[in-house]
Parts: sequence; structure tokens; C-alpha cells
Amino acid sequence: MAAPEMPIFTRTFDLLTWLLPATNHFPRAHRHTVTHRLLSAAFDLREVLERANLHRGDERARLLVDADDALARLRVYLRLVHRWTWMSDGQYEHVSRMVVEVGRLLGGWKKATASTR
Repeated sequence: MAAPEMPIFTRTFDLLTWLLPATNHFPRAHRHTVTHRLLSAAFDLREVLERANLHRGDERARLLVDADDALARLRVYLRLVHRWTWMSDGQYEHVSRMVVEVGRLLGGWKKATASTR
């Protein structure tokens, strides 16, 4: 029987599943700039978490820092699209909760990794 998936992977998958269709309503003129950067940050986050899961020790710790960087970029882009009213207050509140949860899980993983080095 396969081991259950770590919650951070479920949460980032849920975040991507929600975010992708939400960006379809962003202004077409900005799809290749801001929208691309927003989605790249979200996908980078997920991909680096997957890589971190395959490593141990110092390499995992470095990858988790990279994940934290991607999460910070994602937060900035989400604030911008909300400020520009491409996302409603309710949508922003929802996605912010998702991002906070991912950040909490990432912080816990970073702490656990640091204590095992």
C-alpha cells in the first residue's frame, strides 16, 4: 500500500486547481506578463517541493528555501492582481487562505528538516 501524500502536496495541488481557471478571467493584454509570472511562481513552488521530497539533508533544506522564494513571489503577484481588481475580495480571501496554509506547512517542513541535519 502506498504511503499517504503529504498535506503540502495536496494543498499545492488544490491551489493550482483553483488558480489556473481563475486566471482565465484576467485581462488578455496581460496574459503573457503578469499572468505568466503568477502561474510560473505557483508551478515553481509545486515542482521544487516535489524535488525537495526526493532529497535529504542540506539539498532538501536548500530546495525548501527555493520553495519559500516561489511562495513569496506568488504572494506578491496575488496582491497585485487583487489591487488591479482582476480578482474579487472573496477570491483573494480564498486564495490567501490557501497560500497561508501552504506557508504554514512549508515552515513546518523547513523546521523539521533543520532539526534532522
